[in-house]
Amino acid sequence: MSYIVHFMYSFDERNIDMNYYYEPGENERVANARESFSGRLLTNRQFEEALALTHILEREIQRSGAFKDKLGDYAYAFARSERFDAVKAESVLRDLFKERTGQTMNQMREGYVEIQEKLTEDQRRVGYDFAAAVGDLMENGAKMSFGRAVAHQSQQMAAELGITDAAARSIMAEEFEAVEQQSLWDWGKQLDQDIYRPQIEAEKEERAQAKSRSPEASGEAGSERRARSSAPRTRTRGPEMRR
Repeated sequence: MSYIVHFMYSFDERNIDMNYYYEPGENERVANARESFSGRLLTNRQFEEALALTHILEREIQRSGAFKDKLGDYAYAFARSERFDAVKAESVLRDLFKERTGQTMNQMREGYVEIQEKLTEDQRRVGYDFAAAVGDLMENGAKMSFGRAVAHQSQQMAAELGITDAAARSIMAEEFEAVEQQSLWDWGKQLDQDIYRPQIEAEKEERAQAKSRSPEASGEAGSERRARSSAPRTRTRGPEMRR
């Protein structure tokens, strides 16, 4: 997958110089997209936004193996501030997606399905290794919940096998349960309770202690004490004054 890192346009009335940072070879496809029928109809800003949306849609296909709902949502959002409707916006996004990636959204989706259907048993068995590594990732890596750790491992496995994140996640769950005789999700609840929650509680405690020791906190406390000491005091009437 290639990601947009930076967009920059420098242009005059006769020339448009587009500077993108992509994987090698994609610059040419982007330039072709700009000169395509749909691309020529857009201003530089519109083209930049539309192209960014094609990357979001590509990532959604890689993640879930679907795109129609997100395509409809983004086409509607894209069209709201433009002089064309959502149907036109969807057509533009589909055209630019094909120009940039070399295939339609549905062809990309079908490609992932085909690869998944051809996985060997040995390929599927690596799902256990990726699932089992979740525990080490949570314990020894950055603070992360089970859900985030599983998503990370799913993405890594998907990239290795050329399948979607969702397919990788499903295979991880199946292979883990086959080996451990335990649901991956039940194990995840236990990991969150044993590893993630104590980490978060410790972090909250550290923040609270750091805040109490901060100069701002000391200054506020000092100000409050000074305010109380300088406030006028009302003398309590003694017995001799109550006449």
